Amino acid sequence: MAKSPSIFNKLDWPLVITYLVLMFIGLITVYAAGFNPEHPKIYDISQTYGKQLVWIAACLLLGFIIINMSSKVFSVFAYAYYVLILLLLILVLFIAKEVGGAKAWIDLGFFRLQPSEFAKFTTCLALAYYISELETNLAYTKKLLIALAIIVVPFALILAQHDMGSALVFLSFAFLLNRFGMSDYIIFTGFFVIIISILSLLLSPIYLILSMIVLVIIIAFFNRKSKDLNKYIIAGITITSFVAIYSISIDLVMDKLDKHQKDRIYVLVGKGGNDWNVRQSKIALGAGQFSGKGFLKGTQSKMNFLPAKETDFIFCTIGEEWGFLGCSLVIGLYIFLMLRILHLSEKHSSKFSKVYGYAIVCVFMMHFIINIGMTLGLVPVIGIPLPALSYGGSSLLSFSVMIFAFIRMDSERWIYTG
Repeated sequence: MAKSPSIFNKLDWPLVITYLVLMFIGLITVYAAGFNPEHPKIYDISQTYGKQLVWIAACLLLGFIIINMSSKVFSVFAYAYYVLILLLLILVLFIAKEVGGAKAWIDLGFFRLQPSEFAKFTTCLALAYYISELETNLAYTKKLLIALAIIVVPFALILAQHDMGSALVFLSFAFLLNRFGMSDYIIFTGFFVIIISILSLLLSPIYLILSMIVLVIIIAFFNRKSKDLNKYIIAGITITSFVAIYSISIDLVMDKLDKHQKDRIYVLVGKGGNDWNVRQSKIALGAGQFSGKGFLKGTQSKMNFLPAKETDFIFCTIGEEWGFLGCSLVIGLYIFLMLRILHLSEKHSSKFSKVYGYAIVCVFMMHFIINIGMTLGLVPVIGIPLPALSYGGSSLLSFSVMIFAFIRMDSERWIYTG
């Protein structure tokens, strides 16, 4: 009787290697950003790079364990993991100390656990289980509302912790829902709300409302002979009323935000604010030019001009030391990672694995866009790690579990496809 092939022969090695390369780049970048001449050893755990090395070792061990487990441990207990993390998110609200304006960490002494990072993973599992069990797709309102509830509950709890960056990641699941049946109109409505939000920050509500009224009049004029004229007018009045209420609400919300929160938003739309972080970020990226200043030669990070150089702004360290070439390599690796997961997901006949693959791509995509976007001044500085690169135990463990769980599921694709 022939022996079954080793589990390691069934792994998708391009995906495994890509993720390992990203973790290695993250380690040397954390080392470069936080380099201390008095502690030059990369394994010195008194420094951030030493701690990151320990976390990478833990992730590799965890990945090895996951790869040797049955993937059913993720599908069968999907809701249990989800509920457990929700309980931790609730616990955080009562026992966590505020750090940097957010109450998001449980201090375990040797480690600060951030449940919001693991909530992304468990929400991916819960959505995958729910959608895979549906007899129909999410075009049905009741089924869609349940899927939205799975997303909204952790989103609201994380928002209550004042962790805007982590909360925003959950909005990316809208693309997952759209892929599995949610109407395109909901996505378009979301983009419309974003556009109105930006205009509300740039213009006074009265100007925005007057502009909408003029637009409705113009549309009514050009359709004055149409049988559907009344429908156009009613739709125009409805949208104008929504814009009026929404823009006034934006004004009221902005009045209640802290100054540093207002500054971050106003910097994004070009209305002033304290843009020190963004300016230093752009200087670092520009200083690298085509090929960079070289390893350990980044002056912005060494002189501490660059904020959060080992976490939120780690991409700037890559840009300064490795230039356009280094940035292109990192961006290319992320794009390949996400496209590879989507490609493997589409090939999988297990719906749970397919939905899960799309879900984790949503998470990676949101982190990728927001983190790199804020270093370029394209999105607000809201504090969100770059997957596998940024320093931090909770985020690195969470992303690693996401990836290795998918790799394990993909290794069992042959069971379903024959």
